[in-house]
Amino acid sequence: MRGSNIDLRILGTMIRKRIEEQRKDHPILHMIPVAKKVLEARRVLIQGVSLLLKVFPVLACKSCPEVFIGNEGHLIQSCRGYSGCGDNQLHEWGPGSINDILVPVEAYHLQKMSRGITKHHQRFDHDRVPAVLELCCRACAIQHEEILELSKTSEKNPYVFNEDHRTLSGENLRYVAEGTVMAWETVRACVKKLLWAYPSKVCRHCSEVHIGHNVGGKARLCCGLQGGIHVWENAHVNDLVPEKLVWHRRPQDPSVLLNECREYYGHAPAVVSLCRHAGAVVPSKYLIRMKPKGLSHPCH
Repeated sequence: MRGSNIDLRILGTMIRKRIEEQRKDHPILHMIPVAKKVLEARRVLIQGVSLLLKVFPVLACKSCPEVFIGNEGHLIQSCRGYSGCGDNQLHEWGPGSINDILVPVEAYHLQKMSRGITKHHQRFDHDRVPAVLELCCRACAIQHEEILELSKTSEKNPYVFNEDHRTLSGENLRYVAEGTVMAWETVRACVKKLLWAYPSKVCRHCSEVHIGHNVGGKARLCCGLQGGIHVWENAHVNDLVPEKLVWHRRPQDPSVLLNECREYYGHAPAVVSLCRHAGAVVPSKYLIRMKPKGLSHPCH
């Protein structure tokens, strides 16, 4: 514009930047039902797992993150300690909990996605909430005020399940297990869709998760890299909803799994293994790892 001191190129850049910032804080409408589906499936999943654990015990190693579904732990020498650098050795088993099946993954709760990077000295200014809930909050499936209350009812404090676990047997137990594995599949499938729409980051070295458009927070120092600086990359569903693979004991296996036969045994996500022990028919995609018809007798 002649006679004007306004540079239209600079003005255009400012306008585009403002539009982009506003877009970050507005929901993608067709993703709201997806996020609400996650919330409902997550509720059913936590209920189901907490109930099944009253019937089927879970054991956790005292020296590493490995867990096992059963009354007795296995004798497979796969323990490497929490440092992950020790020699393979036998696990030292103790009672497990729901957190060993549904691994908690937390992220900082931010009021706005367009907020700048959270600095280390600001780490106490924001609440830590389950990463899945923060993702659903970004999709406007829950309000900012609700997420803090809902996060209290998480894996650490399961929803109350009214049914008496002592009455569960046969068809009732299988019904709960099949509903639980369906909820597990729904949570993972819908979280995968949300991650396409709402960018999320995970640190390559320490698995810290950040939900939002910016390049990731600096509120916590990286514990997996010298220097404490996170190395961010795009997060995937396993970063927010870990599978937590376990050795799965099949009907043809001995009561205690032996290290000599480890190549014959199968694996499964902890949730899937738990539900299969309760009689649920699991999705066929897990069967290749579970080896349901595989041999077990050569070692016995």
